[in-house]
Amino acid sequence: MDGPSILSPTDTTEDLDGTAFRHAQNHLVGAFTTADFRSAVRLLDAVAVVADELNHHPDVRLGWGRVEFALTSHDVGGVTPRDVELALRIGEIADQLGATTE
Repeated sequence: MDGPSILSPTDTTEDLDGTAFRHAQNHLVGAFTTADFRSAVRLLDAVAVVADELNHHPDVRLGWGRVEFALTSHDVGGVTPRDVELALRIGEIADQLGATTE
């Protein structure tokens, strides 16, 4: 059984248009700004719930009023539809919590 197919930046352009995420080499990256550290943690906590549901977990950088996500499918060494789905879900969560894109 073959694994998920690796997507190129051209493959993800339409789906990521208007989101915080961009396709950079073999991963998707996106950053969000929040009002303070506590709200950044709330954003990360909400994303953790969805990541567990999807069984697909981002690499995260957390700081005061900022959360940065890097998404890749380590099992195949690149971006797959799983990463795009998680990126879109992260964007929805960020919108709901009032985070802004960088």
